[in-house]
Amino acid sequence: MAPTDPLAPRPLGSTGLEVPALCVGCAPLGDMPEAFGYRVGEARALETCRAILAGPIRFADTAAAYGEGRSERRLGTALRERGGLPPGFVLATKADRDLRTGRFDGDQVRRSVEGSLRRLGLDRLQVCHLHDPEHIPSFAAAMARGGPVEALRRCQEEGLIAHLGVAGGPIPLLQRYVETGLFQLVVSHNRYTLLNGAAAPLWDACRRRGVAAINAAPYGGGILARGVRAHPRYAYRPASAAVLERARRLEGLCLQAGVPLAAVALQFSLRDARLASTIVGVSSVRELEETLALAAWPVPAALWDELAGWPVETGDPQAVD
Repeated sequence: MAPTDPLAPRPLGSTGLEVPALCVGCAPLGDMPEAFGYRVGEARALETCRAILAGPIRFADTAAAYGEGRSERRLGTALRERGGLPPGFVLATKADRDLRTGRFDGDQVRRSVEGSLRRLGLDRLQVCHLHDPEHIPSFAAAMARGGPVEALRRCQEEGLIAHLGVAGGPIPLLQRYVETGLFQLVVSHNRYTLLNGAAAPLWDACRRRGVAAINAAPYGGGILARGVRAHPRYAYRPASAAVLERARRLEGLCLQAGVPLAAVALQFSLRDARLASTIVGVSSVRELEETLALAAWPVPAALWDELAGWPVETGDPQAVD
């Protein structure tokens, strides 16, 4: 069943933190038209950041790489206006590779963490994820002495980071990181939606190990929020014919049931007891309000019953052909 209150605090794995089932994704606030297909200017972004920090969803997610630091910088401006993080608010960010050179070693991770602290105006990061580790040359390189993981752990030992996570794409790779026992959280994106269920084994592994599982992009990058005609893309690239056909069938079922496809897509994730939270990207105050409305939208039990029997893709939606 869907949570009775998606804003009620719940444990974030073993971190000792509490977060709601909803998490505000701040990637769009970095102004990333290549990923999302639209621009987000400074004034609109700052207005949204202020609303996020003042609003009822007490959990937000960003990254050093979002808009080459713009998302963090804009959040930092709003944080400074407030005098810091509101009580009980949890903010997660991510340590990234150098987007210009592709470098992703221990020194780069240190620079990324220090840059995040500077842009956000914080002395310590509550949660910092190793971001997109698929861009590290190998798992062995990531885990090597002096490598990215050791650099993150050193930052934690120095008090710059409270809790370590890993956030990325390929599910088998994320499972390897979870099995190390070094990470308290894991984020997967675009791999647990009404169109793709590849992350299900990862959620099971997290549950066994007490790792907080966080599902990002329940709309598959937009197709399940904006519809097939308006956004025929999945996971930030053109959708396959099979994905488009399934999305059309879902649209039809939701139309017959009288509920928005976006509400069903969001609640599909919120209903999963294995998940600590679900990240939903927003680019405006209006979208923030819409997210709350979609999370609370009544969805007929008969529709869930019908969807439960449908086959779902389990391949990696971003795999290179």
